[in-house]
This record gives sequence, C-alpha cells and structure tokens, in this order.
Amino acid sequence: MNTLLGTKKQQMQGFLENGTRVPLTLVVASENVMMSQKTTDKDRYNAITLGFGKSKKTSKALFGQAKKAGLTYVPQAFKEVKVDDFNTFEAGKVVVVDEVFKPGDIVDVKGTSKGKGFAGGVKRYNFRGGPKTHGQSDRHRAPGSIGSGTTPGRVYKGKRMAGNMGHDTVTVKNLVVIDVDSATNTLFIKGLVPGILGGTVEVTKVGELKGKYFTPLYKVSSDTANSEEVKEEKVEVVQESNEVVESVAAIDAEQPKSEEPQAEAVEEVKADEVKEENNG
Repeated sequence: MNTLLGTKKQQMQGFLENGTRVPLTLVVASENVMMSQKTTDKDRYNAITLGFGKSKKTSKALFGQAKKAGLTYVPQAFKEVKVDDFNTFEAGKVVVVDEVFKPGDIVDVKGTSKGKGFAGGVKRYNFRGGPKTHGQSDRHRAPGSIGSGTTPGRVYKGKRMAGNMGHDTVTVKNLVVIDVDSATNTLFIKGLVPGILGGTVEVTKVGELKGKYFTPLYKVSSDTANSEEVKEEKVEVVQESNEVVESVAAIDAEQPKSEEPQAEAVEEVKADEVKEENNG
C-alpha cells in the first residue's frame, strides 16, 4: 500500500539538521480504515478500499458497506488503493501512518484547491491584456478575440475565458516527507499542499530519498533537555550568580560613608563668605 488519506492541519516552518529553514505542512492521516477488497478473479485487479473520517449524512448503501466492514459509523471519503497482495488486509483494520510512510519518502499530494470566485482572463490565465496607448482606454484587461466570424462561426469548447477560478482537483508532485509522528499519525511534508486547512488530501508515495540527498528535521530531545548534565549546568550557573551578588554586597559594605553631605558643606561655605562681607 502506498496511499493514505489525511487532513491538512497546519502550515508552519522548521529547521533541518544542517540549519536550513524549510516550509512544512502537517497532514494528519489517522482514521484510515480498510473497508473491502477487489480481487483479480472477480474484478480483474487487486485493490483495497480505504475509508477515511466520519460522515454526518449518509445513504443506506454506504451504511451497508460500513456495517459489512464491522464499523459503527460511515466514513466521509473512500479511496481504492491498488496492492500486489492481500496479506495485510483485514476488514475494519486501522492503517497506521508509519506502516506506509517514513522520513525521506517522495510523495504526490492531491486535493481540492481554494475557490477564488469569478475572475477575468488576466488573473485566471495570465493573459497579457491590450495596449495602454493609441486610444485604447478600455482594453487594458480585455481578453481579445475569441474566434473568427463566418468560419467556424462559433466558439470552440475549452476556450480560455473569464469564469470561476479555483476549486479544482490539483496535484502537487515530488514533495518530501521530512518527519513522521507515529503517536499522532502526522506527516511533516516539506512544501505546500493544495486546499484549505481542514480539507481532505490524498498522499501517494512515488519514490524515496536516500543517503546524502536527505537531511532529517532537527528536533530537541526531551531526554537531552531533562538530562542530569543539563541540570548540573543550571545549578552551577545559579551558584555563580549568587556568588557575584554576595561579592558586590561585600564591596558596598566596605566603602566608607561620608560624614556630611556635599550640599550642607556648600551652604556653610556660602554662609561664611556672607559674614565676612558684612564685617568688612
């Protein structure tokens, strides 16, 4: 099996072990359940039907398939995955993400792109637009001619024109799985994948990076952070800071204090000068 369904959860950034900063997309591929199988004898090919998520509304046909697989709910999405054999097939079995993917895998991610509403030809297909001079005051973003008149006398199907943009099935190819979290069934994919946050995507393994061509994701180990060496270093730093504070306090205590403030001395000098002037 080389395909799983998942949910696009988050876009973030991370750092590789060589210090390179890379964009990451988190895809949670949990709740992939084996529903049924297709065999060569009956269906002329071998495949396993995967169910993903939980549907709020369903039909009796889908409910019957889920009940046959031993499920108490109906999956939200279904996907047939071609396989070579059925040694791992078991109706109702949940497929764990690390059984299919591992760090270094090259994958294709397919999903539904974001809808952007009605758009013109310049935004939708990068048309050049019309000239800005020679009296062309209203042709800057016009599509231009869409066909000849008499022959063929119509517009060909598929002509690129203004219309609804986005909300299409898009496949981003040759992305790399940087890390796999088996505890949460999460894939850390290098790059961006189509769709909104919370949308369903299809991840298919197509290759693998090996050796020097793959650099793993940098992760701070909890064991290292809580090790005895780190604790001893923290204690030594605290002790050194306490010693510095004590030494500064001792120096302040040794310095002699002035008997009279400078302000009072200045005032006495001025008073003596005034008395001398009066006596003179």
